[in-house]
Amino acid sequence: MHARFAPVRDCFHDLHASGRETGANLVVWYDGQPVVDLIGGHRAGAEPWRPDTLANVYSVGKPVVALCLLMLVDRGQVDLDAPVDRYWPEFRTPATVRQVLSHTAGLPAFPVPRPATTIADWALLTGDLAAADPEWQPGSVAGEHAWTYGHLVGELVRRVDGRSVGRFLAEEIAGPWRLDLGYGLTEADQRRCAEMRYGDPQWPVRMLGEPGSLRARALGNPAGGLDLAVLNSPLWRAAEMPAVNLHATASGLARLYTGLLAGGVLDGVRLLSPELVAEATRVQYDGPDLVLDRRAHWTLGMQWEPDGSWGMGGIGGSSAWADPERGYTLAYATAHLAEHDRVDELAEALHSCL
Repeated sequence: MHARFAPVRDCFHDLHASGRETGANLVVWYDGQPVVDLIGGHRAGAEPWRPDTLANVYSVGKPVVALCLLMLVDRGQVDLDAPVDRYWPEFRTPATVRQVLSHTAGLPAFPVPRPATTIADWALLTGDLAAADPEWQPGSVAGEHAWTYGHLVGELVRRVDGRSVGRFLAEEIAGPWRLDLGYGLTEADQRRCAEMRYGDPQWPVRMLGEPGSLRARALGNPAGGLDLAVLNSPLWRAAEMPAVNLHATASGLARLYTGLLAGGVLDGVRLLSPELVAEATRVQYDGPDLVLDRRAHWTLGMQWEPDGSWGMGGIGGSSAWADPERGYTLAYATAHLAEHDRVDELAEALHSCL
């Protein structure tokens, strides 16, 4: 690592030394080149984190599933402003593809309470969404489609392309761009996974918020998505829950954002047109988010920040984004489920170097 970025390394080491972090991977690309690649802590038990360790990064996967659908938009197979039922005839909510991608479709929670065993039942969960009534008039307001986003977007991919979103990601994006990330892991890849753990036993309670609230309904159904026994199980790792169970290395995520920052091309391989990347990273909605309970700026799959950066954080602390103004991409993958103050401090250290 270049000496210029020593403050980032020091911050990363301090997080582990203080016990605020117990296992993580940080990768930064600057000006199109990798400049930081740090691993620390443990993958599972006393086993050290390795460069190929996969972490469940929760909502960091939302832009990834969005990109699968956006590739079909780029190819002319999907119209952003077409109603969803053009491609998915059983779908009752009068929402457009653009509204689904920008979290304004009105379906932030699965409508039927389901047990954890159903996380692998794609047909059941997409059927629930197709028959659901929206919680608001599509397009009128946003609410992060916490668990549902991946099924809404992924079913559109499946209806148009024929492949599951996990297979589409592997064959159309991860393969060509050499990204170590995926949905629906094989047994071999599951053996590389970090064991997720709570930084604080009260973390799942805090994440759900008030019982019965929209946030609690959005994050708590199907059951088990915040339960370590489920998160670390073969059932979860082999399932495709694209909004919340992308398993990735920080290196894979940083490479992905580097390709997007370059207008859709990485190592000479173009996956998206510059025009589509520009549309995908443009703010589509600016206003209150009923699930996050704060103002949000949604693009087509990502959050846009006032400093011009775009990307996504996941509950638990993982995060990945591009900062066009400063010219870098950053990805942080952690197994220590806590808040985002760790990656905030790492970003602050990075900004001090640029």
